[in-house]
Amino acid sequence: MTSSAVDQQKTDARPRRRSRSLLRSSEIRILVVALLLSAYFQIVNHDFLLSNASLQNLSQFIAPVAIIAFGEIMLMIGGEIDLSAGMVFALAPFVMHFAIEAGFPVWLAILAGLAAAAVVGFINGAVTVYLRIPSFVTTLGTLFFVNGFTLTISQGTPVPAPENTLLANLMGAWGYSEIIWAVVIAAFMHVVLRHTRWGLHTVASGANPLGSSEAGIRIHRLKLGNFMIAAVLAGLTGILEGFRIASIDPQAGGNQIMFLAVAAGVIGGTPLAGGSGTIIGGLIGAAVLGILSDGFTLIGINAFTFNMILGASILAAMIFNIHVVRLARKGDR
Repeated sequence: MTSSAVDQQKTDARPRRRSRSLLRSSEIRILVVALLLSAYFQIVNHDFLLSNASLQNLSQFIAPVAIIAFGEIMLMIGGEIDLSAGMVFALAPFVMHFAIEAGFPVWLAILAGLAAAAVVGFINGAVTVYLRIPSFVTTLGTLFFVNGFTLTISQGTPVPAPENTLLANLMGAWGYSEIIWAVVIAAFMHVVLRHTRWGLHTVASGANPLGSSEAGIRIHRLKLGNFMIAAVLAGLTGILEGFRIASIDPQAGGNQIMFLAVAAGVIGGTPLAGGSGTIIGGLIGAAVLGILSDGFTLIGINAFTFNMILGASILAAMIFNIHVVRLARKGDR
């Protein structure tokens, strides 16, 4: 075979390799799903993306789910999960509230709330890593404990959040501030996961724990740190939501937002088995859930059937994701 023929074969193979790499990209696949859903709901209801109120409502659904999802993704890559995130979501703003009542400036009270969340994350990580209790069991226990603790210190009563300040607007009171937080955190976490030793070691330890340990990777420290990251992001989300609605509710968050965050991560391409994951995919996964929620609401889907449709849509998105990966792998053979 002549060198020109070989070069021609290489040239012809490049488009195929590009198309296969696109098929393997979970971000591209789920982005296509998000665009198709947006187009459908825009056709059905012309105000879906063209009104300020609708865009704000959509962004305010996406942002909290996405921010919590980023922490869950870091844990899921390592084969762990945090079921207590929704309760930390409710705890952190109450710690902030009591710190403000004690005379702390608002910015320091926010840090106190995040520190309380970090303590919960540390406990989750320490029990899981050093006592070798499965994270599902550990965080199920802290879920109930933190919920009971929050209800006890709050007496089950909502309290007002600080408002009418520049800091309040930055922390969620302005309509689009939460989605800006989500995008900035997504960019930062993406760099951490893809371009730092911490992220690369997290992926390696999730894919091959024994090999990573033998290679000198400190798996226990990684998992402990990722539990703290997940808890702090959950606490930050609760604080942002408290500023947004100008009220801190002990019943806010709960299991629903935690499961939505996990679903966003899985839909975005992070398997529960660990070993791989994507922050950007998690953000787009949260967008898919937001589009479904807002779209179904605008077209008047009955509330009794909404969760059925949402659940079926989540399953369909995940099945689509897995099926396309299989097709891409078959194309390599």
